[in-house]
Amino acid sequence: MAQLTCKDLSLGYEGHAILTGLNFSVSAGEYLCIVGENGSGKSTLMKTILGLQKPLAGSIAWGDGLKNSEIGYLPQQTAVQRDFPATVWEIVLSGCQARTGRRPFYNKADKALARENMEKMDVTQFARRCYRELSGGQQQRVLLARALCATQKLLLLDEPVTGLDPKVTLELYQLIEKLNREDKVTVIMISHDIASAVRFASHILHIGHDVFFGPTGDYLNSDLARRFLAAKGGQNQ
Repeated sequence: MAQLTCKDLSLGYEGHAILTGLNFSVSAGEYLCIVGENGSGKSTLMKTILGLQKPLAGSIAWGDGLKNSEIGYLPQQTAVQRDFPATVWEIVLSGCQARTGRRPFYNKADKALARENMEKMDVTQFARRCYRELSGGQQQRVLLARALCATQKLLLLDEPVTGLDPKVTLELYQLIEKLNREDKVTVIMISHDIASAVRFASHILHIGHDVFFGPTGDYLNSDLARRFLAAKGGQNQ
C-alpha cells in the first residue's frame, strides 16, 4: 500500500507553475531519489509534500496509516543552523516534540528513543558537545538521529551530503541505505549526485522538462537518463 500518492500535482509560486501534472507514489520500504536539473522544482516538491506550501493543483494523499506528523525531515542546512549553540543531546531530543502532545516535558520513553537513535547514528559520544563544534558529517548524523525521533516510517532528505568530503559522503549514504534496508524506513531523498542515487535508490523520480518515475533499472535504460548523464559530462557513469 502506498504511503504517499501525488496525483496530477502542479507546483510553483504565486500562480506561476514550474512543474505540472506530476504523478507518483511511494510504498512502505521503498527508497525514492528525486533528481533533475537545477531549478526543476525538487526542493519545491519536498516543501509541498511537507505541507510548507500548497500545490497549485492536484492532490497529495497519505496512506498505510501514515500521518503528516510522522515524517522525519532533514533539510539543507544554512550557515546559521550549522552554528546553532545547543548540545547534541538537546537537538536529538527535540525530534520527539511531536510525540509529546500537550505534555510540557520529555518522558522516559522520549529520552530512551533519543538515546537509541544516537547509538544508531554513532553520535552518543558527542551527547554533551555543542553542536556547532562538530564536523559537517557529524552534524548530519545528529540531524538524522533527530529525524528518526520524529518517525520510524518515512524520512525526507534534502541534499543531505552537500559540502561533505567523498569519504564522509559515502558513509552517510551507507547509513541511510542501512536504515532503509534493515529498519524498513521509507526514504525520499533529493540528490544532485546521480551516481549515488542509482546505486542506493530503489526508484527514481526525474523532474524537469521531461519526467520519469519508476524503478532505478528502468531509469538507467531510459533515453532521459542517458541524456542527463551525458549533459553532466559522464562524471557519474
